[in-house]
Amino acid sequence: MEWYIYPLYVIAGSFVANGVPHYVNGISGSSFQSPFASPPAVGESSPVINVMWGVANFVTGFLLLLGVGDFSFGLTIDTAMVGVGVLGAGVGLAMHFGRVRGAYDRE
Repeated sequence: MEWYIYPLYVIAGSFVANGVPHYVNGISGSSFQSPFASPPAVGESSPVINVMWGVANFVTGFLLLLGVGDFSFGLTIDTAMVGVGVLGAGVGLAMHFGRVRGAYDRE
C-alpha cells in the first residue's frame, strides 16, 4: 500500500472523533460549539446544527476509510492509523472545548 494512505486514515479517524461530541450534544438537545457559530468554534450552535455537523463528519470519515486504499477492520496498521487519528483529535478537542467551557478554570 502507498505511504500516503496512512495519513489519510489518521485524518479519517479525526473526522469520526470530531463527529461524536457534535452528534451526542445535538441528540441530547444541548447547544454546542461548531464552526457555524459566532465566533466560530467558540460560540454555540443549535442542537439540530450539531447533529447535522456530526453526521457530516461521520460521513466524511467513513468515505475516506472506504474510498482510499484497501481498509480492513481488525488488528492491522490500517486500524491503528485510524486509532491515532481518533486519539489525536480526541485530546485536541478535549483541550479546546475544555478551555472554551472553562473546565481548566475550575481546577
